[in-house]
Amino acid sequence: MPTAIVMIDTDQALIPEVATEVATIDGVSDVYSVTGDVDLIAIVRVADHHEFAHVIADRIGKTQGVIKTRTYLAFREFSQHDLDVAFDLGLDT
Repeated sequence: MPTAIVMIDTDQALIPEVATEVATIDGVSDVYSVTGDVDLIAIVRVADHHEFAHVIADRIGKTQGVIKTRTYLAFREFSQHDLDVAFDLGLDT
């Protein structure tokens, strides 16, 4: 499933409202309020990469209070489960 990590800069007074609104957008699986250079990080998962334009540019980018977005497309996902299976040597510990 195509996945994007979207860094979102917001109006500081509207961070909770923007997070709540972005979380309701179809295709957004998670929204995190974070420390650092951005205010929010959204995880976007879509069935086809063409849907990114609608979700990110048309919906997230046009949400009231959003100042700027930066999007990173994921090439491959590594989860702890995947890593455990990949490195499992079949040895009992």
